[in-house]
Amino acid sequence: MTSQPRDAPQFYLTSPSACPYLPGKEERKVFTHIVGRRGRELNEILTQGGFRRSQTIAYRPACDTCRACVSVRVLVDEFEPSGNLKRVMKDNADLIGSALPNRPTSEQYSLFRRYVDTRHADGGMADMTVLDYSMMVEDSHVDTRLIEYRRRGIDSGITGKGSGDLIAVCLTDEMSDGLSMVYSFYEPEQHDRSLGTFMILDHIRRAKAMGLPYLYLGYWVEGSKKMGYKARFKPQERLLANGWARVG
Repeated sequence: MTSQPRDAPQFYLTSPSACPYLPGKEERKVFTHIVGRRGRELNEILTQGGFRRSQTIAYRPACDTCRACVSVRVLVDEFEPSGNLKRVMKDNADLIGSALPNRPTSEQYSLFRRYVDTRHADGGMADMTVLDYSMMVEDSHVDTRLIEYRRRGIDSGITGKGSGDLIAVCLTDEMSDGLSMVYSFYEPEQHDRSLGTFMILDHIRRAKAMGLPYLYLGYWVEGSKKMGYKARFKPQERLLANGWARVG
């Protein structure tokens, strides 16, 4: 009798369910657990192979007749913001992000609830309790940080931190070749700021400052309004059948 080593990943396939991105389509996912002493190494290998992390699960689409979900990563050293993206940066120049340990707070959960209830009330996260949120943040076997965004204060030039109300949050994984934006949310009443776009721009800046070549954005889905914004950040690489291919 043989047995799998404890750290060897085992992969599973989900049953078909309604696709959240393309009407009339069904999705299936292949997934595995990211646990043990090789968690970080495994997460990096899987991320480079098109997987996404959610808590201790890594998953990627495995649909029978559709290949619309395409992994995207931005080439941060070559990125040059367009005029519109420069305006987003200017509109949010009063915000500063602080990298913190992945520890949940009641302030974060209150913001998360306002965001989900306003923007995604019919989505899969609509019923998440404070315990569910805590698990999403803390349940990680890789290098994970929370980036909290607040307005610049009078001491921000010295402390490097913002002050006042929490405006936006991003759960971010730090890897040897880049940053991966796992999940982000923000104050829905401040929609004029384009905070989702701003957080991507800020993460591009952070990755470049850390000497990392990529920012992983998850899946771009052609034909999906939910995911179309990711095509704006070029040059980028998309994971196709023959490997990562440059676009833009």
